[in-house]
This record gives sequence, C-alpha cells and structure tokens, in this order.
Amino acid sequence: MDQEVKEDRLLDGRVRVQQPTRGYRAGMDAALLAAACPVGPSDRLIEAGSGVGAVLLQIAARRPGASFVGIERTQAAVDLAQRNILANQVSERIEVRCGDIAEGFRPLDLPVFDWAISNPPFFDDANRLRAPAPERRDAWIADDGLAAWTTFLSKAVREGGTIVMIHRADALAEILDQLSPKSGSFQILPIHPFADQPAKRVIVRATKSGKAPLQVLPGLVVHDHSGAKHTPQAEALLRGQAEISWR
Repeated sequence: MDQEVKEDRLLDGRVRVQQPTRGYRAGMDAALLAAACPVGPSDRLIEAGSGVGAVLLQIAARRPGASFVGIERTQAAVDLAQRNILANQVSERIEVRCGDIAEGFRPLDLPVFDWAISNPPFFDDANRLRAPAPERRDAWIADDGLAAWTTFLSKAVREGGTIVMIHRADALAEILDQLSPKSGSFQILPIHPFADQPAKRVIVRATKSGKAPLQVLPGLVVHDHSGAKHTPQAEALLRGQAEISWR
C-alpha cells in the first residue's frame, strides 16, 4: 500500500516536496545544508542519504546549471524522490539511486564529484535515545557508524573538492578526526537555537587535501525572543533570499 504523503513548499514556494506524513520529514537542517553549498554552474554534487530529495531540489533551485546525484538506501524514499524530481521538472539535472552508504563509493561506478554532502543519521547507538518509530529509524540511526558516512564522502569527492556536513555539535571532534586524514581547510559554522544558548548543530565544510588553517565562523542564530518564528537571517536562508557565506 502506498505511504501517505503531504506536499510541502520550500524556498518561498519555488520547490514542491512530497514527504511522508509519518516518519522523517526534511526541515531546518535540510534547508541549512542546501544554503551552505554554493555550487558552480557546471559542478557535480553527490548527496549521501538523500531521502526524498529535499536538499538536492533546494540546491538545484538555487544553483541552475549544476548536476546532482543522490544515494538513498530506502526504496520508498527513492520512489518519492523521483516523483519530486519530476514534479519540479529537474530530471535532466538530478538522479537518485538506491544504494547503501556502508558499501562505499566505488560500487556505484561513478566518477568523483566536485561536492559531496550529507546530513547523516545523528546516532549510531540506539540505546542512546528513546527508540524511534520504525519509519524514522533510518534517519536517526547510522547502523555502520559515522565513519561509514565520512569515508563515503571522502572517496566520492575529487582532490580539491568540497565536503559539507550538518550534524550534532557534540559530534564535531569525531567528524574532524575522521575527515582530517584526507581533508583539511576546515570551516565550522555553529548553529544556535537562541543567541544565549550553546550550539546544537554545526555545519562542517572541508576541502579534500586542503591545507588552510581551521576557521570557526560567527554562529548562526535560528530563533530570537521577538515572537517571530525565526531570526531575520534564518528566515532569509529558509526562503532562498540568502545563502551561508564561507568568507
């Protein structure tokens, strides 16, 4: 039986995305990851764990001319992503394949990419949190650990290419440790729920074989106490009126 879905409008209505009414639904993290990828007009980008295509569709809308491949292990999500690609009329630029990140990049038989990005599952130990609903499990639990994701990204990108990840702030040391043997020129963007609270998320950008010193950028604050849903900066990113600057 087909899963029940609901259509959401992203980037101020420019992108239509059908998502399951039950299970993981792409939201703020996906929007911020898309805003963090200033892809060139002829660049090729691969996303590990692309779900229903929300990140790829938002980057494609922001960056005409670039081409994209998504890898997703859940067939139902792949099927929905393909419907979303057709609905947004970008099938000539976006392809989504069913595949398991844990099996690595080489079995895909693809040339390396200019960009490799991901919003990986946040946990690799199901005992660390209340058991997620079965339809959310793949989005929350990395069965093969974070290392499977960082290894995939490192193999998927060319020398001098760019890796971008969004993850829990408390996983930053692990991310840097796993990426550093192959990558450098790290830039870290902390994401704070409120200005007076610690960062809950980080976006990590790295260059394969990069040598520049690590940079920690001024943090992005998502909410304030004005009563608005988001800060003006976060709202502009969500609407596609701005993007994250790495300079």
